[in-house]
Amino acid sequence: MNDRLHANMLEAARFIQAGRLTESTAFLQRLFGGEAAPEPTAADTGSAPAGRTLHIIDVVPETIETTAPEPAAITAPAFGAGAHGRPISGVAGTAQPPLPEALRSFLERLNGSGLEAGLGGLAKGFPAPAPELVPDGARFVAGSYSNQAGSRSYKLYVPSGAHGQTLPLIVMLHGCTQSPDDFAAGTRMNAIAEEHTCLVAYPAQTSSANPSKCWNWFSPDDQQREQGEPSLIAGITRQIMRDYPVDPQRVYVAGLSAGGAAAAIMGATYPDLYAAVGVHSGLAVGAAVDMPSAFAAMQGGAAAHAASGRVPMAGLQRIVPTIVFHGDQDRTVNPRNGDQVIAQARGASATALQATATVQQGQVCGGRAYRRTLHADAQGQTVLEQWVIHGAGHAWSGGSAAGSYTDPQGPDATREMLRFFLAHPHPTAAQAVH
Repeated sequence: MNDRLHANMLEAARFIQAGRLTESTAFLQRLFGGEAAPEPTAADTGSAPAGRTLHIIDVVPETIETTAPEPAAITAPAFGAGAHGRPISGVAGTAQPPLPEALRSFLERLNGSGLEAGLGGLAKGFPAPAPELVPDGARFVAGSYSNQAGSRSYKLYVPSGAHGQTLPLIVMLHGCTQSPDDFAAGTRMNAIAEEHTCLVAYPAQTSSANPSKCWNWFSPDDQQREQGEPSLIAGITRQIMRDYPVDPQRVYVAGLSAGGAAAAIMGATYPDLYAAVGVHSGLAVGAAVDMPSAFAAMQGGAAAHAASGRVPMAGLQRIVPTIVFHGDQDRTVNPRNGDQVIAQARGASATALQATATVQQGQVCGGRAYRRTLHADAQGQTVLEQWVIHGAGHAWSGGSAAGSYTDPQGPDATREMLRFFLAHPHPTAAQAVH
């Protein structure tokens, strides 16, 4: 990073340390270009990739119910339009907005462990989430997995309807600064999984692996099959499949932000293990190979197709079904990255898709409008689905205020992801896990 950017980041840190939240917000918006609306994406403009056409369908606004915001302490506005602000400790007596994931990680890497004290503990200041409510007969248990790449803990939700039958498994990868409990509370995935009798696993990133507990999606070693973090996440998945009656044809992976980027990596490197992928506010595989390229990708979108050669994506026997959610006012991860996730999933396989994509427009009752783009295969089944949430920032759409980085006004990403997943069993998954 150049000296000027370094100085600007440290100036932002001084604003935050002094409790000058208005100045720090304005400064960061200017620094990252947050005051200007992002350039329209293909889904926003109705344009299509070369050789493709979009079939526009104006549908009656869907009557999707929002999750009612829960009473909470007064907080300062969160960085990133649409995010739900959570109080964090720092300046005594002041409720402060969470640092953007990108800024937090960058500042910590600039100053090392000394930065945390300089920011008054902001990096670890999220309050503990409320205990997850577990229905009678259900369990939310802790586990761990180790291999040559290290060790990671995880939480596993076992629904009350589990009585020895084989069940779907959803692996959920949290964003920076989050934890399994926080992510479960914010996404409400356990509650939806209870309705559909699914297992849900939440691997936990460690602060020793990344100071902000981000999955290291930008590290070359963490973008390879059976190496680094992908080997740990796959290892957790396989361990659960050995210990519980999991249907190997219905194993899925999803994530938010850094976790969304990691989920895309898991789908690309383990297409034999995961039947489908959910990417919320994430990035395409190979979008970055170090911190500078990570920030370039997050702020403007990366030439992900050129980068994808660094990971074993080419030559997949099938398109890995993928559902993408992204807010069009996301200032942390530019929404162009959602377009690139879809484009990369299309280009990774020789499987032919229909030349016409269908675009639907909808509206959440009392909440946000959205655009939903569907890409179908030759048999007419939707295999790629992209949701662009109008006015939303860097937050889980339709999530609960009980967790961090959620937007209760958006369409319910959790319910829509699970609906998409269950419609896409793996066509060739092995019946035994080794």
